Formats: sequence, C-alpha cells, structure tokens
Amino acid sequence: MSDSTNPGAAPVTTRARILAVAADLVARSPDGDVSTRAVCEAAGVGAPALYRHFGDKEGLLSAVVDHGWERYLAAKRERHPGTDPVQDLRDGWDGHTDFALRNPNLYRLMHSPAMRTPPAAALEAHRILTGDLRRAAEQGKLRLAPELAAQMIMSANVGVCLMLVSRPATFTDETLSRRVRDAVHVSVFTPDVTAPEPRTAGSEASAVPATATRLGAQLRRNPSPAFTPAETALFGEWLDRLSNAD
Repeated sequence: MSDSTNPGAAPVTTRARILAVAADLVARSPDGDVSTRAVCEAAGVGAPALYRHFGDKEGLLSAVVDHGWERYLAAKRERHPGTDPVQDLRDGWDGHTDFALRNPNLYRLMHSPAMRTPPAAALEAHRILTGDLRRAAEQGKLRLAPELAAQMIMSANVGVCLMLVSRPATFTDETLSRRVRDAVHVSVFTPDVTAPEPRTAGSEASAVPATATRLGAQLRRNPSPAFTPAETALFGEWLDRLSNAD
C-alpha cells in the first residue's frame, strides 16, 4: 500500500508515513513521548494499520530508534577518512555531540535503557569508531587496545551528551563536551598526540585558571570579612569565569 501527494515523486508507503510522523512527534514532544493515537491521527491511518506494520507502541518506537541511528550514520558513511585518525576521532566526537544537541528527544530515545537490544546501526557506529582507533594504533598513536579505547570514548561521549540534553539547566558550559573529549583522549592516545601546543612568550596567563580555581576554593571555604555576602558571590563568579577560561 502506498500513496503520494506528488505524482512525480516516489510513492510513500503507509509504513514510511507512520514512521516519519512518529519521529516528528517524538522530536516536538515536551517529554519525548508519543501516543499511538496521536500518531494515527497525524498520519491519517487507523490503529489496525499501525499495529499491522509495527506490532505495538514499543515496536513503533524501536523503528523510530532505528530511523534515528540511520540519520546519525549518514554523515559517517559518506565521510572519507583523513590521514590523521586522531583528528577524525575528534571530529567524530564533536559530530556526535552536535547530533545530540540538534535531536535531544530522539537522542534520549536512542540511548534509553528500555532499548535493550542495540540496533544494527548502533553496532555499525561502534565498528566505525573502533576502525579509526585501529588506524591510530597502526600509526603508534594509541596507548590502549582499540577495543577498550572505543568503549571508553563511546561511553564518555554518550554520557556527556545525555547530560547536555537531559539537564540543560545544569550543564550549561558550551565547552563541556570538548573538555571531556580532550580529557578522555589524554588517557587513550600517546603523550605526543595530546601534548599541549608550545606556549609563546608572555603566555604566563596560562597560569590564571589554576590560580583562580585555588582562590575560589579558598574564598568559599573562608569568606573574607572584608566583603559583603553579595560581593563575595560576585567575586566567586568572576573567579569561576577565569577558572573556566581557555
């Protein structure tokens, strides 16, 4: 069974229409949940059609998850690996985070504990990551087995993304994902790969974040009587900004 509003376009099957509607409703839902009734009404089909194609609501959401993974993998499948696998891995992490931030409800659903059997596309994403790490190992840039490194990177990347999309009011630092990425990469890659760039003359300012962090901790532990509570809070905010500055 198929239909199309454009005679020149490829026919859209009833299953594809229901899936597209469900994915759109998930994306626009305040809590990421949808009812089968709402999906049927938006897709213009009866409940029997939905159940015939997907079995039940869980089957429908599983199909939405599969659809989400296919979207996520589209860019990875089209890319051409560069000569530097470490840079490819940095870009891969950033692309993963960008996808999560652009599709928060879908991303939470894709990584829901209720989805106990990972889709084939999720396993493919893990294989792509492991493949990049094997290239890094072949170039002498990896300090761990590629399989363990892949588990570390994937769990950290997914973890930080879930925090960003699930608790945006708490996890507000736009540099958080990059900072976690770099911290994990220090554990995964050889020191020469993750060593900081040489500092230029006059770069003593690089010590400012550490100094600000120390002062902020001391200020909170022993507030100075020279400041009012409001002044202490303001001073602490300024020190926090300096602590988090690159």
